[in-house]
Amino acid sequence: MTWLWAIIVGLVLGLIAKAIIPGKQQIPLWLTVIFGMLGSVLGNWAATGIGVADTRGIDWIRHLLQLAGAVLVVAIGDRLWMSMRGRKKQAT
Repeated sequence: MTWLWAIIVGLVLGLIAKAIIPGKQQIPLWLTVIFGMLGSVLGNWAATGIGVADTRGIDWIRHLLQLAGAVLVVAIGDRLWMSMRGRKKQAT
């Protein structure tokens, strides 16, 4: 069940990140989910580092850090994806 939640959170965070980033991102949906999951892990790591990972009630700061991590990972991942796809098209 943990993997299912990780995939759902990755999908939601990845799609929100794509909506926040200006312009059109060219990454496929499966990569959006993976980047969202990585952003979630990055946000959890940052929340643990500043001591807000486990609080009473809803962990709003942790969730915002997860979203910020997803935006960062999706933005960087989209650029890498496009640079790899561009090189592949030039080779053929």
